[in-house]
Amino acid sequence: MTKSKVLTLVGSLRAESTNQKLAEAIQLNAPEQVDVVIHESLGNIPFYNEDIDVEGKVPAAAAALRSAASEADTVLLVTPEHNGTVPAALKNAIDWLSRPFGAGALAGKPTAVVGTAFGQYGGVWAQDEARKAAGIAGARSSRT
Repeated sequence: MTKSKVLTLVGSLRAESTNQKLAEAIQLNAPEQVDVVIHESLGNIPFYNEDIDVEGKVPAAAAALRSAASEADTVLLVTPEHNGTVPAALKNAIDWLSRPFGAGALAGKPTAVVGTAFGQYGGVWAQDEARKAAGIAGARSSRT
């Protein structure tokens, strides 16, 4: 039986992030037939810029993210809430994965969003924003 690969992107860059711990708990408790891979370098990806998103110029960290997403069967976004929305590092990753428009690494890819937050709404705004951005990037949500 082939293992299903879940690429996990954690929006928080903090070493002691509760969202990183959530991703690690998901990884540890995944069924045997599921390989949960946590992508570790969102903080190294430059902000999306169409001027550098051309063949031969794509930064290595962005190319590695696209490759990891292309190889995954599913994407899991784990997000805290920063000022009522998704953290910049996670939004930037979604932006890189959305290109080329209509054919990016998220196009048609089953994608789910989870997260933890200590704010008044428990991160629901960030999760909604992450779902919206991923959906516009072409990801397939479990809600549709």
